[in-house]
Amino acid sequence: MIRPDDLEHCKEAIRHGSLSFHAASKLLPAKVRDPALALYAFCRLADDEVDEGEYQAGAVFRLQDRLELAYAGRPKDAPEDRAFAAIIEEFEMPRALPEALLEGLAWDAAEHRYDTLSGVRDYSARVAAAVGAMMCVLMRVRDADALARACDLGVAMQLTNIARDVGEDARMGRIYLPLDWLAEAGIDPANFVREPLPTNDVRKLVKRLLAEADRLYRRSEAGIDVLPLRARTGIWAARLIYAGIGKQLKRQGYDSISMRAHTSTAQKLGWLMQSGARTGLSLIMPKSAVIYAKPLDEVAFLVDAAGQGRVNAGRSSSVLDILAELKARETGIGTDRPMA
Repeated sequence: MIRPDDLEHCKEAIRHGSLSFHAASKLLPAKVRDPALALYAFCRLADDEVDEGEYQAGAVFRLQDRLELAYAGRPKDAPEDRAFAAIIEEFEMPRALPEALLEGLAWDAAEHRYDTLSGVRDYSARVAAAVGAMMCVLMRVRDADALARACDLGVAMQLTNIARDVGEDARMGRIYLPLDWLAEAGIDPANFVREPLPTNDVRKLVKRLLAEADRLYRRSEAGIDVLPLRARTGIWAARLIYAGIGKQLKRQGYDSISMRAHTSTAQKLGWLMQSGARTGLSLIMPKSAVIYAKPLDEVAFLVDAAGQGRVNAGRSSSVLDILAELKARETGIGTDRPMA
């Protein structure tokens, strides 16, 4: 079990670092909410270390070491690590899931860019859908169809994040929009990161990305309706709150460069109320056939890993490859060019 003081630390970290998830988590039953907050605290810590640190490759290697220690039952002496190790033991968390997150963060550190929407979904699978699959594990859900829809929700959330942060990312030299979309619009990536402007073409790309997110939000709903009953309202809340960011972007003309989309406390309260109503409807509506939709190709490995439940499977070749790429860059071997 998670130590009470470690859990309290994780709750505080999420209360200040992830307002949307903190709001949605209030509607989860305690047996899911507490490990979920601990899980999100560890994932948030990992993301912040890579995203905000000056030495990103070093942050990835430190996270790799922390995962090794947690799965060996000897976590680093820190609240998030001790709590995550407790989650591994209690829920038999497949190692492939947090390692997928680590791989996505390594892609960030290596400054990868993505040629196509499929590439963006590959990235989103790792940094977001992997967390959705881990949430299913915390709910004791291992059904492949439910896992596929949870991954839809994770990818949709990450696409929303990318749409919201186009300007902020560009000013940091990062591009997550598909490069072929930029080429079709006649936008040169080098010029765009040098001077990101909310042109009509850029706004159309934001709109296009949000349309893909909306498609996946709708697909995810069939999965929410087959989760344990007491957990449905909290996950509905997360789905509605994140989709609300996209609605705010639409209200501001899909401009995510000169302004940042924010949602108000009143809006979040409204979505929390809607989530209860949607849960009520799930009790009387027949199960949607969408639940059986094939998983996105980019998330299939997550569905397999969570469904099989192999806790300590060895690292995948793709994780080893990206770690080797980072090590090569660290030692001055290879290219500094952002890679697709």
